[in-house]
Amino acid sequence: MKRAALLIELFTEELPPLSLMRLAEALATQVQDGLARQQLIDGSVAQSYATPRRLAVLIPDVSDAQSQRWIERKGPSRKAAHTPSGDPSPALLGFTQSCGATLDALHIQQDAKGQEYYVHRYLKEGEPLTALLPDILENALKLLPVAKVMRWGAHESAFVRPVHGLVALHGTEVLPISLLGLTAGRTTQGHRVLGSGTIIIDHAIDYESVLERKGYVVASFATRRQRISAALERMAHPHRLLARPELLDEVSALVEWPVVYEGHFDPEFLQVPQDCLILSMQQHQKYFPLGESDTGKLVPRFLVVSNLETSTPHAIIQGNERVLRARLADARFFFEQDKKIPLAQRLSRLSAVVYQQRLGSLADRVERLVALTGRMAHHLSLDSEMACQAARLMKADLVTEMVGEFPELQGRMGMEYARLEGQPSSICEAIGSHYQPRFAGDVLPDSILGRVLALADKLETLVGIYGVGLIPTGDRDPFALRRATLGILRLLIEGKLPLTWSSLLKWTEATFPPGVLEPQALASLPDFIQERLRGYLRERGYESTLIDAITPLPDHLASVPARLDALKSFRLQPEAQGLAAAHKRVRNLLKKSSSDIQDIPDIPLQEPAEIALEECLRALGDPVHHHLAQGNFSGALHQLAQLHSPVERFFEEILVLCPDPTLRNRRLGLLVQLESLMTCVGDLSCLKP
Repeated sequence: MKRAALLIELFTEELPPLSLMRLAEALATQVQDGLARQQLIDGSVAQSYATPRRLAVLIPDVSDAQSQRWIERKGPSRKAAHTPSGDPSPALLGFTQSCGATLDALHIQQDAKGQEYYVHRYLKEGEPLTALLPDILENALKLLPVAKVMRWGAHESAFVRPVHGLVALHGTEVLPISLLGLTAGRTTQGHRVLGSGTIIIDHAIDYESVLERKGYVVASFATRRQRISAALERMAHPHRLLARPELLDEVSALVEWPVVYEGHFDPEFLQVPQDCLILSMQQHQKYFPLGESDTGKLVPRFLVVSNLETSTPHAIIQGNERVLRARLADARFFFEQDKKIPLAQRLSRLSAVVYQQRLGSLADRVERLVALTGRMAHHLSLDSEMACQAARLMKADLVTEMVGEFPELQGRMGMEYARLEGQPSSICEAIGSHYQPRFAGDVLPDSILGRVLALADKLETLVGIYGVGLIPTGDRDPFALRRATLGILRLLIEGKLPLTWSSLLKWTEATFPPGVLEPQALASLPDFIQERLRGYLRERGYESTLIDAITPLPDHLASVPARLDALKSFRLQPEAQGLAAAHKRVRNLLKKSSSDIQDIPDIPLQEPAEIALEECLRALGDPVHHHLAQGNFSGALHQLAQLHSPVERFFEEILVLCPDPTLRNRRLGLLVQLESLMTCVGDLSCLKP
C-alpha cells in the first residue's frame, strides 16, 4: 500500500465571508472523520484552507487502500442449527448459502451469556481510496453548515456557491473521481489579477507554497489573518486600531493577497459622534478606523485591506477615500437632521411603531417602562423624577434618522442627543447604557440609574413577551428572552441591586393592561428563570448539588453567590452532614403529615429532648436572623451548627408521629420551626460530602 498526502480543493465563486472559516473547518473535520471511519488514516490531522474562491483540505498521510481485515458474520445458534435427526436445519443451510461457504468453513463461538452460535469468518480485501473517496466527500458536503444552496449549469449539483474546479491529488497522482458534476484534476486558479493563470499542482504537499509563489494566494485563513493583523498594527502607529475584532475575520475572508493601505478623511467629519463614524467605516466599507493611542479619540486616518498589490496605490487610496467621504457625509446629514428635533418631541412618533401586536406600540411600552422605573427608583431611594425622565427618553432615538440607518447605535445616539439638549449627565449615561449587558460577557451599566433602566427594559420584555405565550422552544428564541433573562440575573446579582424577585415580577405585571397577559404562561415563568439561573451559576463554577440548595429562587437574587459560598464552606464542617441528614428526615416527616398539621396547640412540651430542641431554636432565632440581615450567611450557618446535638437527640428519643393527635401536632409544629430555620440560607438537605 502507498501512503501519501491527500489534497481536495473546491474552486468556487465568491463564498460568503461571514461563514467562510466555519465552512472550511467543517469540511476538514468531515473529510478527516470519513477517512478515519474507512481506516485510510491513522492519526493524521487535516489542515483546512479557505479563501474567497476556494475551500481545500490537506491530510498529510493517507493510504491508497484499506488494509485486509477479518469480517465476522453471526449465524444461527447451535441449538437451532440442527433438526431432531441431527441434519443441518434450513436456517443453517440458508446461512451458509448466503455466506457462499461450506459447513466446514463455519466456526462455533460463545457469546457473553454462554450461548453457542455459528459464525463465518473471512478475510476481506481492502477497498481502494478511489472507490471510497467520492462517498466520503459527498457525505462531507451534505454535513456542511449551509443554510441555502445554489444550483448552476444544466446538472442537479448544489452547493453554497457554484463550483468550477476540483482538485483531488494523492501525492503526485490525480484521483479519477467526480464530484458536483466535475472531474478531478491537478489544476487550479490563482489571484484574479496577480496570478499567472492556470496553476499546476505537481504534489499535494506543495499546495500552499505553489499557490503563494505562482498564484499570489495565501491559502491558509489563519496565516492570512495573522499577516493582516501584523500589517495593521505596524501601519496604525502612532495611533491604535478602534475596529471590532470581528472585522479582522471578515476582511481575512474577503482577500486572497492582502495588502494594507492608508487613507485620510476630512477632519470636519469629527464633529459627528465618534460611534457613528466608526460604525460607518466598519459596517459599510470594512475599513479600520484609528484613534489616539491614549484616549482612543478618533483621528482622520483609516486603514483599508486591499486584495491588490501595486507599486502605485494612489488610485486605490483615492477611490476608497472618495467612497468613505460619501458615507461620512450621509452620517453627518443624519446627525444634523436629528438635532433639529428634541427627543421629547419624538415620543409621539413612537405611537406609530408597533412593538408587538398584543402589547401595543412603542409608546405603550415607554409608559410601562416609566411606571416600572418609578417603582424601582422609589424603592432604591433614587430621584424618581430623574429616573422617570430617563425612562421616558430612553427609546426616543429609535425614530431618529441615525438609528434608522445604524440600528446598532440605539441607546448611544439617545445619549448623544440628550447630552446636546442639556439633559443631566446621569440621565445621558443611563440612556446610553440601558441595553447592557447585550450579550454574555458584556459589561453592566456603570451607574445605578443605568442598571435600573436596563433592568426595567429587560423585565418588560421578558414578562410581556413570555406573558402573551411567545415562549422559547428548542433553539427558537426570536425575542431573545433567554438573553434578556441572563441580563436580568446579572444586573441583580453582579449589579447588587437590592430588589426582591417577587416584587419585580409583581410590579412588571401591574404595568400591563388587565387581560393582556396569560396566567398560564406567567405561572411557568419562574421555572424558565430558574433554569437560566442554574446555567448562569454553573458557568461561574458552582456545583449542581450546591445550586440545588438554593432552589427555588431566593427572593434576593443579589445574595445568591454569598449563600452558595457559605454553603460550600459549611459543607466541610463536621456538623454539616448530620444536619443534612436530619433536614431530610424533617422534610419527609412534614411532607408525610402535611394534611394532619392543623393549628399548633399551645401546650407545654414534656420530654427533655424536645424541650432542649425548642430552647435551642428560641435561642438561635435572633442571632441567625441578625446575621441574615447583615448578609453574613457563614455566620448564620455557624449558629445553625449548634442544632446538631439537640436535633440528633430529639430524633433518638422522641416519637414525632405519636398516637396522641394533640401532642403529634405540637411536635410537628416544632419541626415546622426547625425547617424554617434550616432553610434560611439554603436547603441543607442538599449538602453532600
